[in-house]
Amino acid sequence: MIKLKAISKEIIPKALAKADKYRLLNEPLEAESICLDILEAEPGNQDALILLLLARTDKFPKALNPTFEEARELLPRLSDQFCKAYYSGVIYERRAKVHMERDDPRSGHIAYDWFVKAMEAYREAWTTCSPGNEEAVLRWNTCARIINQNPDVHPAESDATMPMLDDWQ
Repeated sequence: MIKLKAISKEIIPKALAKADKYRLLNEPLEAESICLDILEAEPGNQDALILLLLARTDKFPKALNPTFEEARELLPRLSDQFCKAYYSGVIYERRAKVHMERDDPRSGHIAYDWFVKAMEAYREAWTTCSPGNEEAVLRWNTCARIINQNPDVHPAESDATMPMLDDWQ
């Protein structure tokens, strides 16, 4: 096993920027590696935890397992209830999109179930956010539009209703 090199705490801001850049370049492995280095130097760094979680969700289309659980395992390490709920929603929404893209007869039903879980998490995030923060509303609306605009994304039973379309403000 090759021993990893430690980074100094002083370079953490630059390392975070580099990890974010790798995510934007669709290079989640590189972003994940940098975040792990940051977390070795500063285990509670919230920015690194969030970037790591997002980098892992970026890998969902290629390998849903084990990356889904690896992303979820980071949630308890987030410091506030809003982040825990919001990023749970992001994880579920991104999983829903992976199922939506699959060519499987049940994929629309599975995607629907994950979109509903995402919307429930965004609803919880909305109740804990600070005034003026409507990120959860924007994500909730995205999920609702995807469900509304994709006839293949629906509950398994034809008589099931959409529980999340009520007004929750």
